Amino acid sequence: MSIKAFAFDLDGTLADSIPDLAHAANAARRDAGLAQLEEALIESFVGDGTESLVARAMAADMSASFTGTAAQTEALGRFDQHYLEGLTLKTKLYHGVANTLNELHDCGYRLAIVTNKPERFTQPLLKELGIGNVFDVIVSGDTLPNRKPHAEPLQYVMEKLAVSADELLMVGDSKNDILAARAAGCKVAYVSYGYGAAESIPEADVTLARFEELMNWLEAQD
Repeated sequence: MSIKAFAFDLDGTLADSIPDLAHAANAARRDAGLAQLEEALIESFVGDGTESLVARAMAADMSASFTGTAAQTEALGRFDQHYLEGLTLKTKLYHGVANTLNELHDCGYRLAIVTNKPERFTQPLLKELGIGNVFDVIVSGDTLPNRKPHAEPLQYVMEKLAVSADELLMVGDSKNDILAARAAGCKVAYVSYGYGAAESIPEADVTLARFEELMNWLEAQD
């Protein structure tokens, strides 16, 4: 195996963004006259895109789905406003992320973002975090017709970077990341510090307790 490119999830993999997502979700609930939710509960709603997060947060129910009702649409607009006003109030890169990404970039590896976060948040967040310049391809949740766990986002990355499935490693913290990688036929690294519940995560090719362990794993493949 010769890895030439990496596809990274964003929330829960590169950045701890739950505090600001929770702040925006609770602000949308407050606008609607609803009580505030615990941050841990909102964390459990993250991973399937903003519409899903808003639907779940407004209903305080993991099983809720976004159906485009007037109330949900209004809540989504409120969430967008609050979140864009505070993308990095508390959101930070995990330890070792900036250095590792720069090292990979400097070594000539091609890097991509594959997130279910909408483009309207992804681009400004990467800029505010100071890491946007290292990525050759950015695939957000609304870039393509399908998003993770579908294979299409990773297939798109492979096409844009001109690499095969054997040459791409997906790095993420959720079941969606692993399922997308398996569907696309590429290897996958699971970061155990993220938001995915470990007991619900399918088996990955490697598990990383810290992001910088990625370099050690990469060196061991040579």
